[in-house]
Amino acid sequence: MTKKFIITISLVLFYSLISSAQNTLNQLTAKRTTAVFKIDGKLDEPEWKNAPVATNFVELRPVPFRKEEEVNRTEIFILYNDQGIYIGGYCHEKSKDSVATELVGRDNFGNNDFVGVIFDTYYDKINASEYFVTPLGEQMDAKQAPNSNGNSEDFSWSSVWESASSLQNDGWTFEMFLPYSALRFSKKDSQVWGMNIVRRRNKSGRQLFWAPKDPVKNGYDTQEGTLTIPDKIVPPLRLSFSPYLSVYANNYPYNQPGVKNSAYAVNGGMDVKYGINESFTLDATLVPDFGQVQSDNQVLNLTPFETKFNENRSFFTEGTELFNKGNLFYSRRIGGTPLHYYDVSGELSANEHIVKNPVETRLLNATKISGRTKGKLGIGFFNALSQPTYATIEDDNGKARKIETGPLTNYNIIVLNQSLKNNSSVTLVNTSVIRKGKDYDANVTAGLFDLYDKKNRFNFNGNAYMSTLFGPANTTGYKYGLGVGKVSGNFNAQTYMQVVDDKFNPNDLGIQFFNNYTENYVYLGYSVTKPHKWYNTWYNNFNLTYDRQYMPNAYKTFQYNYNGNVQLKNLWGIGLFLNGSLKGNDFYEARVNGRVYKTPAFFAPGVSVQSNNSKKYFINFTTYYGLTDLFNSREFYADFNHTLRFSNKFSVSHFISLNPISNNAGFPTANSDKGLDGRYDANTILFGRRDRMTIENRLNFKYSFNNKMYVTMRVRHYVSSVNYKQFYSLNSAGNLDALPANNSGINQYIANNKYFNNNVNIFNIDMVYSWRFAPGSEFNIVWKNGINTFERDVVNNYFKNFNNTLSAPQNNSVSIKMLYYIDYLRLRKKG
Repeated sequence: MTKKFIITISLVLFYSLISSAQNTLNQLTAKRTTAVFKIDGKLDEPEWKNAPVATNFVELRPVPFRKEEEVNRTEIFILYNDQGIYIGGYCHEKSKDSVATELVGRDNFGNNDFVGVIFDTYYDKINASEYFVTPLGEQMDAKQAPNSNGNSEDFSWSSVWESASSLQNDGWTFEMFLPYSALRFSKKDSQVWGMNIVRRRNKSGRQLFWAPKDPVKNGYDTQEGTLTIPDKIVPPLRLSFSPYLSVYANNYPYNQPGVKNSAYAVNGGMDVKYGINESFTLDATLVPDFGQVQSDNQVLNLTPFETKFNENRSFFTEGTELFNKGNLFYSRRIGGTPLHYYDVSGELSANEHIVKNPVETRLLNATKISGRTKGKLGIGFFNALSQPTYATIEDDNGKARKIETGPLTNYNIIVLNQSLKNNSSVTLVNTSVIRKGKDYDANVTAGLFDLYDKKNRFNFNGNAYMSTLFGPANTTGYKYGLGVGKVSGNFNAQTYMQVVDDKFNPNDLGIQFFNNYTENYVYLGYSVTKPHKWYNTWYNNFNLTYDRQYMPNAYKTFQYNYNGNVQLKNLWGIGLFLNGSLKGNDFYEARVNGRVYKTPAFFAPGVSVQSNNSKKYFINFTTYYGLTDLFNSREFYADFNHTLRFSNKFSVSHFISLNPISNNAGFPTANSDKGLDGRYDANTILFGRRDRMTIENRLNFKYSFNNKMYVTMRVRHYVSSVNYKQFYSLNSAGNLDALPANNSGINQYIANNKYFNNNVNIFNIDMVYSWRFAPGSEFNIVWKNGINTFERDVVNNYFKNFNNTLSAPQNNSVSIKMLYYIDYLRLRKKG
C-alpha cells in the first residue's frame, strides 16, 4: 500500500513538473545601448556580446515540446535606444547547406528558413505585430488579431523597418531595427510587452518557439512570454509621406469612328501616415491609383448571388483588423459598380444608344484612424468618398446626354473593441453609406462579445445586428446569434445558432448573399499532435449544418462534412473529406419571391495529397466525385498544383483544375442580347437540364535579381461552358414538370436552346517588375493583358477555345509607377 502510494505521488509530481515547465512564463529584459549599428546582418558590433539573449527554443511541430539540439541552437539578442528596438540573431546549423533559402519577394515565405519576432505591445494576449526575416534578408510583417475563425495573421499590413542577413558556415545571422514609428504602445515609465520568437527550419519541417506553445491550447498569444523595457521610452513624431507618380498607356481595338483605340493618362497622389499620439495613427490616401493591382479571377456565375472578389488594393487590406470585426466591411463596394449601372438600358429612347457607361466609380480619398488606449480599448474610424459617375447616351443625330449612375457617396465605419482579461473582448461596430440626392442611405450597427474562461478552455460568444435603409420607405432588419464551444484540448466542440430576418441587409458596405434564415451549426474536432510510428499529426473534424427559412418557417437544408488530415513522417500530407446534403428547399434559385425549388440529395467523397514543399519540386492534388439523385447527375472535380524551383532565384508553378458536371439542373441565366431568362411569365418558371464544363489554367513565373528586385508573370485562362439539353417548368410544389408539347408560346421561347447556352473564355496576363530601391519606396512597371469572350455556341475542345480567345480583341495596358517614402524626422535631420 505504501509502495503504491509513493509511486502515485511520484507520478503526480513528475507530471506536475512537466506541466509547470511547459507553463513557465519566459521573460527577457532588453538592454539600453548608445552604440551606432550598421544593419548588415553580421553581428560584428561588440554590444551584441553583452546583450540579453533568448535561447533554449522548444519545438511546436512536428514533435511538440522537444528541445532544440545544441548544434542547431537559436540565439536572439535584443537592445534598444531612443529611436527603436535592435534585434540580432544567430541560427546555428550543422553546415551552411542545412539552411533553406529562396528569393520570393516581400511578405512571401517560400522555401525559406526564417525567424519572426512577435510583439504584443499592449499585452492583451489578443493583438500583436509580427516581423520576420529570412536567411537572404527578405522581410515579412503582419498584424495579428482574432476574427470569426480565431486568431488570424494579416500579411497585407506593411511597415517600414530595416533588416539584413548573412550566411555563415554553421548557419545564418541577422540584424533587425524596428523604429518606434513601426510600433504602437502606450506611454509609460517602463514597458512590459508580450513577446514570442519563432524559428522555422524548413528542410527538417521543424518550427520552434522561445515561449513554448501547446498545439491543442487555444490562442496564439495566450502562451507568449514577456519583454521588459526597464526605463521610459518616448515615442517620436510619426509622420511620413508617400507621394506617387504613375503613367498609363492603354490599347483596345475598338476600330469605331470617333473612338480612339489608345488612351494615355498621368496620375499623381499621395499616401500620408501620421501618429496622432503614441497609440493612434491616421492613414490617408489622396487621389489613389489602384491601376496596377492584380486582375480579378473572373468566373461564369450561374447562381442567383453576386461573385465575391478578393481585395488587392493595399490601402483596404493594410491595418484593417479593427474594421473587419463583425464581417460588415466588404471593401470592394468602395470604388465598385455604380448603384444604377444596370438601369441605363431602361432609360434609352427608341433612337438612343449607350456610348459610355463606366463599370467602376472613382475614389477621391480615403482615411483610416486606428489604435488602442492604455485601457486596451481599440478605436477605429474609416471614411472614404467617391465621386459621381455618369453614363453617356447618344441619339441617331449625334446629340448626347448624361445620366447619373452613381451619386457622390460617403462610406463610414466606426469600431470600438474592448480587450478583456482571459483573451476576451466586446465590440461595437457601425457602418453607414450616405449618398447625395434622391438615392437611399444605409446604416448597420452590431454588438459582439467573445468570452473565454480563466484556463482558456471554453468560449461563449454572441452577436446582434440591426440594418436600416433610409429612403421613401425605411426598412429595418435584424440578425442575432449565440455560440458556445470547448476550444482547448485534443477534443474540441462548438455549436451556434444564427437568426437573420427577411429584411436584414448589410450589402451597401458589406456582403451577404441571402437573408431570411435560421442556421444551426455543430462542430466536433479531434487532434492527435503527438507523433506516432508512421505519422506526425492527425487532425479530424465533423460538421453539421441545419438551416430553416425564417419567414415563413420552413425546412431549408441539412448538410454534413468530414475532414481528416495526416502529416506523414516524410512531411507529405494526405487528406480525406466528405461533403453531403439531404434533400432540401432552395428559396433563391427560382429568382421569384415565394417560389421554391426542391433540391436533391448530394454526396461527394474526396482526397487530397501534398508533397514535402521543402523540395525543389512539390505538388498539391485534390479530387472529389459527387453524386446527385435528380437526373442521375454526376460531378467530377480535380486540381493539380505543382512548383519547380530551378534555383533560389527562379521558379515556375502551374495550376490546372477540371470540373465537368453532367445533367445538372438549374435556372437558365439571362441572355442579355435576347432579353431572355427562365422567367417566361408570372406563373411559369423554366429550369434546364444541362451539362457544364469548367477548366482553369494558371501559370506563374518568378525571377528575383536580389532581395529588393524581382520580376513575376501570371497567366490565367478560364473557360466555362453550359449546354442545355432539356427544359422543364417549376411547379408550385417545387418539383420539375415536363413542358407540354402543345404550348407553342413556351416552345417558341426556347426553340433555340443556344439562347441560354454559355461559352465563356477569360484570359489574363499580369507581368510585374518591382524594385524596392529604398525602405518603403518602390518602382514598378506592369503589363496587363485581358481578353473576355462570350458565345452561345458551345465549343467542347479546350484548345479551340484557347485559340479562339487569343484571336479575339485584346486589352493591353502598360503602366509605370514610382512611390517614394519620406520620413519627416529623417528629412528634418538631413535638413
